[in-house]
Amino acid sequence: MRIETCYFCSQPCYPSKGITFVRNDARVFRFCRSKCHKNFKMKRNPRKLAWTKSFRRAHGKEMTVDSTLSFAARRNVPVRYNRDLVATTLKAMQRVSEIRNKREKQFYKNRMRGNRERQLEADKKLVAEHQHLLPPEYRDAVKETLEDEPEETMDVIEEDEEELDEEEVEELERQKAQQKLKSKKKQRLVRGQGAEEMDVDA
Repeated sequence: MRIETCYFCSQPCYPSKGITFVRNDARVFRFCRSKCHKNFKMKRNPRKLAWTKSFRRAHGKEMTVDSTLSFAARRNVPVRYNRDLVATTLKAMQRVSEIRNKREKQFYKNRMRGNRERQLEADKKLVAEHQHLLPPEYRDAVKETLEDEPEETMDVIEEDEEELDEEEVEELERQKAQQKLKSKKKQRLVRGQGAEEMDVDA
């Protein structure tokens, strides 16, 4: 029993399932479902559709270079039947699938590492830019947290300045100036009293 792969989305096509299309030049295209067949007839590029394997591989969402992927390559080499060879190949297939699953899980963990920190930074930036939309009782707490963060970063920068060169010190001074400007903008937003009044037609 041979399990083919879908030409469009690279999913498995089991026997008696899916659609087979034969072009005029005798080339065979196999599709797992009508969705893939319709997209193929519309001449869509599978690398631009997020639900295909080719898109995920092109954007670094799945493993592309791994020794376990070479076992799935199609080999049209006739081999004489041997009972021991079949038993060993079945055991090897199970072992290869286990190894591939473990490596895919590790690849996913490495890819998702640091997402929580990036999301927290984005949330802090959003709160800092839109403080005037917060209720007055929450603005004081936001002001305290935003004022404490620059002081901590400045202390760390001052400790590291002793070990840096002149060019690096200049870059750090520029960063300090930018942080001061940002803190001033944040204070201006916090000083406003009450929520903004909306223009309402009488």
